[in-house]
Amino acid sequence: MFTALLLIASLATTATACRDPSAGGAVPRPATAASATPAQPDGSALPPWPAPSDVPARVAAAGLVLGPMGTAEHYHLRLRVIVNGDDVQVPANIGVDPMTGAMSPLHTHETDGTIHVEAHRVGEVFTLGQLFTQWGIELSSSQIGGVKATGGQQVTLTRNGVTSSGNPQDVRLKPDEQIVLRLP
Repeated sequence: MFTALLLIASLATTATACRDPSAGGAVPRPATAASATPAQPDGSALPPWPAPSDVPARVAAAGLVLGPMGTAEHYHLRLRVIVNGDDVQVPANIGVDPMTGAMSPLHTHETDGTIHVEAHRVGEVFTLGQLFTQWGIELSSSQIGGVKATGGQQVTLTRNGVTSSGNPQDVRLKPDEQIVLRLP
């Protein structure tokens, strides 16, 4: 019984340290070269799209690193994805390594579309394309995952209710934004 309690206390301390480096203890390691193999987004899968299991490779492909949360700037925004009239759930733990608890500065915790940005530098720029690369889902002006626009249709993107043009991959993320991607 005493050994089980020590194990539980040790796991709780490790989990806290993974979330908050100021708590002391082990700090998550950055992605290594072996885990940083570029991963191509999936352009064939149909929704729903789960969080990928190859988090270190996906984070590296997005040009980001795994490690402790950044503390210079912290904000949230919301993403809603609608494909063929149906909402597609944004999964929890995009950009969160299930093996170590290390996180990308751009990640999710919940399935409600909340995107967390915890940057290491004030003013650091993150894009919707980086999030989708970590998710492992192809995103362009004519495609979301394996769903492709047909007959002249395109992916539509609104930011706080205002239609935005251009490639959705290039959209810079901003605090408190409400982003809606829709196809068709």
